[in-house]
Amino acid sequence: MNIMRVIQDLVTTKRVLGLQERKLRVLEDASGNVEVAVDPIGCRVGDYVLTIAYSAARIAAGDPKVTTDLTIGGIIDDWNEDKWHGRDPVAT
Repeated sequence: MNIMRVIQDLVTTKRVLGLQERKLRVLEDASGNVEVAVDPIGCRVGDYVLTIAYSAARIAAGDPKVTTDLTIGGIIDDWNEDKWHGRDPVAT
């Protein structure tokens, strides 16, 4: 699992049947890399989330037939953004 931040919703007008009608979100990791994930839990832009990748992502999406390799598995309730950027909040 990885910690990522939701940076925007992703709307698609056409998609493969394997994605069904799942919500999609654009996520960013601490290094600035951007990925798309299936969102079965309903997070919002700005939320820090736990992601589940690879074959486990299909199970986390609630249906092993969903065509995904990244699924949001949970919203983080309490997160220090300084840790996200690699700064030590105690030292500052």
